[in-house]
Amino acid sequence: MEIDGKVAVVTGGASGLGLATVKQLMDKGAKVAIWDRDIERANGVSEELGKSCAAYSVDVVDEAIVKQSLDSVITEFGIPRILVNCAGVGMAGRTVGRRGPLSLDLFKQVVNINLIGSFNTLRLLADVISNEESNKNGDNGVIINTASVAAFDGQIGQAAYSASKGGIVGMTLPIARDLKGFGIRVMTIAPGVFNTPLMSLMPDVQKKALVDTVQFPSRLGNPEEFAQLAVHIVENSYLNGETIRLDGAVRMVPK
Repeated sequence: MEIDGKVAVVTGGASGLGLATVKQLMDKGAKVAIWDRDIERANGVSEELGKSCAAYSVDVVDEAIVKQSLDSVITEFGIPRILVNCAGVGMAGRTVGRRGPLSLDLFKQVVNINLIGSFNTLRLLADVISNEESNKNGDNGVIINTASVAAFDGQIGQAAYSASKGGIVGMTLPIARDLKGFGIRVMTIAPGVFNTPLMSLMPDVQKKALVDTVQFPSRLGNPEEFAQLAVHIVENSYLNGETIRLDGAVRMVPK
């Protein structure tokens, strides 16, 4: 799919992987809606990037807010053909620790935001796209979800996070099959250890231990590299129904 002139929605687009994706989509000529809970940061990004970018305060789990925001995007820019889901949280806790079992509320919160939030936005956007005519190649829309290498080799304390990201991997192919009749492709990126705001909160010793497990290049991934892959997925019409690990061949150790 050609990006120039298309409308895109990026959840979690005010920072990290999402922000890098917003910038590269705009560089390709897209009009981009940033959906983020941090509306102050999102507004700042929108003002910096110009009139082809707009910010919306969105909780991806809230069906009514997502519908309302989608209507606003359509009014302002037109029908979105691209969705990149980057909104997510990472909370750690052992299944059973010194203080007893892991909080069920914490587990639910991680799964709700990372997995259910991604499904909520994609189902509603796909419904809108399904009523539109495809281009001459039948390519009508592209949905990219963000998983994690933790979906495959989660560490100690990552039960909730790994479950949420594993769910994203698991739903990629069936949703691609569900949406084939509408010309909508569905892909997932599973990043490894990336230099994001979430990573910056980690102690240096723990961060170094993670970097040491990356085979080559032995460093943190750059958000721009995630964005490059997202852009390529949009442009390469034969990519569908698959999860791509973007991780420097890292394989996570237990802790």
